[in-house]
Order: sequence, then C-alpha cells, then structure tokens
Amino acid sequence: MLFTGLITLLGAGLIWEWAGITLGEKARPAQLYGGIALVVMTLTAARAGVGWSALLLLAAALASLPLFPPRRFASGLLYVGCAALTLFWLRERPGSGRVEVFFLLFAVWATDSGAYLAGRLIGGPKLAPRLSPSKTWAGLAGGVGAAFLIGVTFAALASPMPEGSGVLRAGLLGALLALIAQGGDLAESALKRRFGKKDSGRLIPGHGGLLDRLDGLLAAAPAAALFALILGRRTLLWI
Repeated sequence: MLFTGLITLLGAGLIWEWAGITLGEKARPAQLYGGIALVVMTLTAARAGVGWSALLLLAAALASLPLFPPRRFASGLLYVGCAALTLFWLRERPGSGRVEVFFLLFAVWATDSGAYLAGRLIGGPKLAPRLSPSKTWAGLAGGVGAAFLIGVTFAALASPMPEGSGVLRAGLLGALLALIAQGGDLAESALKRRFGKKDSGRLIPGHGGLLDRLDGLLAAAPAAALFALILGRRTLLWI
C-alpha cells in the first residue's frame, strides 16, 4: 500500500509539472486530466495488474491528443506512466522484485551524487553546454563510477555467496543505468530550455520540482525493466 501510494503521488506530481512546462497558461485542465489518469492507472496496477494499466495509459494518452494539442502532453503522459508501470512490474517480480527496485534506486542516487561531487571537485570540459551548462565529462565519469561501485557492493551484500563474474555484471549494470539516467537528466534539461524554464517547479526550495529530482529515474526505470525482462526469471543483479 505504501509503495502504491508513493508511486501514485509522484506520478501525479510529475505529470502536473510536465503539463505546466509544456502548456503554460493553458496547463490546468491537462494537469487535472493527467493527475486523474495517473491515479487511476496506478491503482489499477495494484489491483488488476500492470497489463490492464498499460492499456489504460495508452487509452488516456490517445484521448488526450485532441483535448490538449500538440502531442507533447500525450508524450509526457506516456513517459511518466511508463516509468511508474515499470516500477510496479519490477516490484512484483517473484523473489527478486524488492531487491531490484532498491538496486535501481541506489544506482540512480549514486549517479546523481557521484556526478555532482566529481563535477565540483574536478570540473573540466562541459558535457552538453547547450542543454545544461553545469554538467561536465568529469561529472559523467564520476556518476558512472559511483553507480558501478554501488552495483558491486549491492550484489556482494545481497548474495550470501556471490560469484566474481556476477558481482562484476552487477557493477556493469549499475554503470549502464547511470548512463541512461544521465541521458534522462539531459532530456529534462532540453525540455526546460525549449520552454524557457529554469526549474520544473517550486516543490523543493533550492532544488526545483519533482522532474528535476526524478529525471534520471524516469529514464532508468524502463531500462531496468527491459534488462530484467531479457534475463527472464533470473535476478536483475547477477546471473
């Protein structure tokens, strides 16, 4: 119940901010529509499964096209909804779901922290100055390295007798998720720059809104679910 409630609130808040950025003064009806859609979708996922929720998400996105043109609101609804559904799907995987969700969260958090520290301490050439002037290549390397270490540590602690190759794969997976999370961060920066916004919202004083804090997770969650799907019944962390 707590997990469902958290994902519901975050999803509704994220689409609220997305609509505010992309639709400006005309955002309020879309914000209400998107919030209700995310609440219905997440509650359906908790009660009836992710499959039915995915159909509801697709229907809500298609129905929003004539209501809130152009397509950028529908794309945001799909983007946020897909991340929420993949988190539900990961959490429900038999035996490994909880571990996989925590692995994903820690990898993304390590990416943000490692990138910030390396960027501040080392500096150097900018990663994408047109999109985000503060991000550097050193920060990218620091984020990937931190996520690699988290993956190795997580796998070593979560398995009573970890194999060396499995622990290494967990580290590499953490590094890959870090790269994807950094891509999500840059995509959100590009969105804000496109619409002349510095922050996605004012929810967190000095840190912006939910999109500013969860942009990496929005990109990494579907990727983690895809990796888990490819691995089948085996755990996401190691083979």
